[in-house]
Amino acid sequence: MDNYPEASNVIHSFTHSRIWIGKFSFWRKENGWIRDAKTQLSRMKVLRVALDVPVAKLFDYLIDDASPVVAGDRVVVPFGARQRVGVVAEVADTSTVAASRLKPVERVLEDAPRLTTGWLELMRFLSAYYQRPFGETVAAALPARLRSLKALPKRRKSGDKETSDAAHLFVSGHDPNPAQSGAIERIGAALGSFRPFLLHGITGSGKTEVYLRLIAQVLSRGMQALVLVPEIGLTPQLEGRFRHAFPGARIAVLHSALQDTARTHAWLDAARGDAPIVLGTRLAVLAPLPRLGIVVVDEEHDASFKQQEGLRYSGRDAAVLRAKFAACPVVLGSATPSLETWFNCRAGRYALLALPERAVPGARLPAVRTVDLRIESAEHGLAKPVLEAIRARLARGEQSLVFINRRGYAPVLSCEACGWAAGCARCSAHMVVHSTDRSLHCHHCGARQKVPRECPSCGNVDLRPLGRGTQRIEETLTALFPEARILRIDRDSTRKRSDLARTLEGIGRGEGDILVGTQLLAKGHDFPNLTLVCVLNADSALLSTDYRSAERLFATLSQVGGRSGRREQPGEVLVQTRYPGHPMFQALMRHDYAGFAESQLAERESAGFPPFVHEAALRAEATRLDATMTFLRAAARLIEVPDGVQIYDPVPHVITRRAGFERAQLLLQSPSRPALQEFLRLWSAALPASTSSGVRWHLDVDPIEFD
Repeated sequence: MDNYPEASNVIHSFTHSRIWIGKFSFWRKENGWIRDAKTQLSRMKVLRVALDVPVAKLFDYLIDDASPVVAGDRVVVPFGARQRVGVVAEVADTSTVAASRLKPVERVLEDAPRLTTGWLELMRFLSAYYQRPFGETVAAALPARLRSLKALPKRRKSGDKETSDAAHLFVSGHDPNPAQSGAIERIGAALGSFRPFLLHGITGSGKTEVYLRLIAQVLSRGMQALVLVPEIGLTPQLEGRFRHAFPGARIAVLHSALQDTARTHAWLDAARGDAPIVLGTRLAVLAPLPRLGIVVVDEEHDASFKQQEGLRYSGRDAAVLRAKFAACPVVLGSATPSLETWFNCRAGRYALLALPERAVPGARLPAVRTVDLRIESAEHGLAKPVLEAIRARLARGEQSLVFINRRGYAPVLSCEACGWAAGCARCSAHMVVHSTDRSLHCHHCGARQKVPRECPSCGNVDLRPLGRGTQRIEETLTALFPEARILRIDRDSTRKRSDLARTLEGIGRGEGDILVGTQLLAKGHDFPNLTLVCVLNADSALLSTDYRSAERLFATLSQVGGRSGRREQPGEVLVQTRYPGHPMFQALMRHDYAGFAESQLAERESAGFPPFVHEAALRAEATRLDATMTFLRAAARLIEVPDGVQIYDPVPHVITRRAGFERAQLLLQSPSRPALQEFLRLWSAALPASTSSGVRWHLDVDPIEFD
């Protein structure tokens, strides 16, 4: 080998007996090497590999032409001074990289199923649409274990009861009503072809029963079902329904709170086809399912389906695309569909199926009334009609829910003497008082500190909490109703998923007389003895500058109100507000989602908001706001903006400083999605990967948050 000084740069081992130098191969013979001049580079093939690096390109590697490796295989390759696991995106005969610079693949991994062509196509679309490198997109879809050099966990053994026949066993809950039967028939007739459906069912209308019966049909055909829910907290209850309905089927549960081994096992069960049902949050839509027969997105309107870090994809939109690639129906279920989905129904792109009645015979939607705070005083945050309604439920042995979407004791700690208010040193936001540990918490960056003994500004020891959160309402109710069993359900009281599941099961059994909770209780739960819902602090959301605030508030109040009266006892919803005549409250009282949606769409069209235009946001942050704004202004002038695309001036976020970084953004709009996408493709390629001023940036396509 001494005759080849370039060997130190271009020798790469394929096996223990063969190496390559440039275009020549060498074979080990005893203690030396011999050159096989007949073996040329033409007998190699080029693998274009996707790696988890922030570079929008594939990386070329060599492998013997006789190797059966194809697109979708995972491979180990050298990258810099280390080895990485990548996914083969393409196989080619030639490379634009000089032959002397090409390195060979270290090995092909065969410990997991090959990623399918359809799955790779989905990744390509998500990468292009959301403007993320293909390698990062692929990596975001794989469990960490499949991206590492560590061996995969040993394959789980199937349970003794899990046979192909048992997997098809369906245990029915009850006979469907005519509306449910009609929906099942319409969607069932579309099995085997792509067709999007909106299942618009009021709260308690039995959407889950429709899902179950459709999945039973899919499983009988030997196919798989994918079911998405917006939040981890909703998975235990739905998982229980599915396990009862399909006692012989393996169910793969996928969400971000799973430990690495559990998530890997679930992903492998889905990819191998061992799990006929895959249930999970938005990341489950990225799992490969070789025999996908139906996709269900429950509570499709929920903002939790939008990923807010890394690959900022919409789980709902990806689910529709997934169904299209798999040629199967997709069912979007909601009592309060997103305006984008409603707009697609109106345009004929989605089929609308209605469930206008509650599934339990005799159950009716609750009566909704407003409590006018201009007339009724709300001592300690609770108006007299609300307290009387709670007292009446206690006398009848029924449950009440007091809903306030603000955890903690009080949103502000202030000094009446000088006007000081406790603020977060790292965020432009107040710190929230928490009574359980007498501390101040920042709900934006997580910072904590003890409640000061005196005002840091003037020394006044009389510091007062302003406003109310779940802890303060719980304290007030405990004092007013000492005989009642009061349960508080928020992220502070249920830090573990197991705690939340146990609490919800107990409520369903009748444990607890008065529930105090946040959005954790707003959707997906069935409490048979709950007949009263009281909503506090609704006006704060109504007065938001976000154009989506009315839509979200209507959805939240419809969902939380829908927890009441789900059996024969009539339900009631009381909403405390200073604006009882607002059209949103009026539509809520009539249970008129369609009328509300049409009025909102008319407002969006006149104002030039989605879904009548398409949006993207360039967001940036730095330790100094002037650096952030300078970067955004320069970005807006980076390339010529075509007709039909508009870039607005950069503005700071509402909460400008967060975790020590000053944040700002600029908004892009276009009535043409292709025009916006083409501009984003050129623009993102021109944006710097890093900036000398320490600015971090990202693009968010179809943004839904503007805080």
